Amino acid sequence: ENDAISTMTTLRAPVVAALLLLLSAVPSSRAFSCAGKQGRCGSSVPSLSLRPSSAATVPSSPGLFRAFVALRSSSSGGYDRQGDEVVAKKREPPYPKAGDVVRYFDVDGGAADGEALVGKIVLIQSILSKASADAYDDGTGRWLVEIQEMEDVGDGYYADYPSRKRRSKQSLRKLEEVAPVSASFVRTEDAYKIPRDRAGRPLSLFDQYKLVGYEGPAAVPVNEEVVQSDAERYAALKIKLLKDAALAGLFGTVLVELLRGFDDAITYLAGAIAGVGYVFFLSVKTDTLGSAGAKLGKNVSNLRFGLPAIVLVTVAVRNVALGANGPLGPDGPGSMFSTVTAEQFACAMLGFLTYRVTLFASQLSPVVGDSLGDMLPGSAGVALRMAQDAKEGGEEGASGGLFDENLKPVLLVCGPAGTGKTSLVKKLVADGGGRFVEPMMMDRVADGATFERLELRDEFLKVDATGRYGLTAEGVLTAAASPAADEPGEGGEEGEEQPQQQQVVVVDADVALAKKLTQVSGARLIGVWVGLDSTEKFENRLRSQIESGDLPIPEDETEESVIRGKVKAIVQDIEYGVVSGIFEFTILNNDFDTSFAQLEEAAEYCFK
Repeated sequence: ENDAISTMTTLRAPVVAALLLLLSAVPSSRAFSCAGKQGRCGSSVPSLSLRPSSAATVPSSPGLFRAFVALRSSSSGGYDRQGDEVVAKKREPPYPKAGDVVRYFDVDGGAADGEALVGKIVLIQSILSKASADAYDDGTGRWLVEIQEMEDVGDGYYADYPSRKRRSKQSLRKLEEVAPVSASFVRTEDAYKIPRDRAGRPLSLFDQYKLVGYEGPAAVPVNEEVVQSDAERYAALKIKLLKDAALAGLFGTVLVELLRGFDDAITYLAGAIAGVGYVFFLSVKTDTLGSAGAKLGKNVSNLRFGLPAIVLVTVAVRNVALGANGPLGPDGPGSMFSTVTAEQFACAMLGFLTYRVTLFASQLSPVVGDSLGDMLPGSAGVALRMAQDAKEGGEEGASGGLFDENLKPVLLVCGPAGTGKTSLVKKLVADGGGRFVEPMMMDRVADGATFERLELRDEFLKVDATGRYGLTAEGVLTAAASPAADEPGEGGEEGEEQPQQQQVVVVDADVALAKKLTQVSGARLIGVWVGLDSTEKFENRLRSQIESGDLPIPEDETEESVIRGKVKAIVQDIEYGVVSGIFEFTILNNDFDTSFAQLEEAAEYCFK
């Protein structure tokens, strides 16, 4: 009965209740024994499971036991019925697939079975030998896997090698020689966490993959709707390119006629027609790719390379036909191609290359249109992106300028953890004389129904660590009071009206919150980045936080691994601060008083 009780602790509550009733109905409960991967009952090894004891079967029992078996079989698929007997299923290894993290051995490692390595499956291919495929019914000797070795970076983490080293770290193994491992990607480490044994060797889930019945990599499903949509977009793009090339050629012809005269315009037009033909024949090659007529399409499309020569021949024939009226007059050379002047050659080639202007413009226009807001610094870029979004959304009354008078100025103070930005923000609010306020937070206790509704809709910009207070876009935009033209302030002398003091909300934000604030409509962000001038100072501050207990170390981590992970996250935050373009001011907080003076100077920009 003790064994049965130990087993019941690993089951879910409904199953435990069923087993308790079962013990009262079935006196002999030693039919099951607990067996983990390491052979220890009650251990937390992931492969812990129920399996029959040496009898290998469980005798039939009354209806309660049958109900329990049906419940267990339907919920986890862990048992099968064979007549009146219940037999536990054995876990089967999975089939391999590209991208799996596996363990394999290198015989040059010095150990008896070689050095244990970890890598990713890149490619699965069959062994081109019919004899070997027919000789082994257990599936061995049929498949080869190409493995990209991963670098052991310590503490059970394995990361991809740099691109320059990956080619030398690839190897081929038979499928039966590799074993799947449980790999969890840790973003802060940019590496995979692999379980290891006491000797530090990676543990595998199974000794090898399932080989019997494996028929190779599964085909990637094709979404016909996506294919049809892409075909329609390609057809529209092809027509657009041809039309743009033709219109550009006509425009260039008119321009040349005005600047150089009719003869040069005719030559330019011939070159422009050849350019349109070049785009057309190029589309023929693209249309036939992957089809039965691919070879014919390629041969036909090669005609495009002869179009410039055809243009020059046409110009030369025209010059010969004109005779004395040609560009060289009656004393021109007798050779036909010698009649083509340098001006005619230049006009023909410029006309032919006109199609490239339209290609370049079509590729550049979306880039410029989408990224102009990103190229402008700080609040100007944010305001431009908001104006573009409002224009695309068709909002009525949207301002066409970069700075709408209705935009609320928001002082965004952002930077990695440990830079002292929170202390700077609190001092700015405290010493600002009421001009600077913090955003309004929603309290779960005060209005639980609204809080839960916003949380379900994912409308919070941020929820604090306690889960009680949440920040919304409305809390940012309405926290600061704005003076109205017809609303007097308080404290004025008799007969005089003092204007109401303008306030600016100050947000102490991490990078995640800063990204969300850039999407808030109605805010004009004035970005201030707070950082340090070296990673060594970040590491020193992190060590100080660990010593003071402000930064706890998880049980499965070490001090060095925690610091390494934090530094990687800080580097990623700094990268965003550099490339985002929303921060107009940068403060290196080496001295608090100097940094606070710089923050006050940046904050004054909110009132301009």
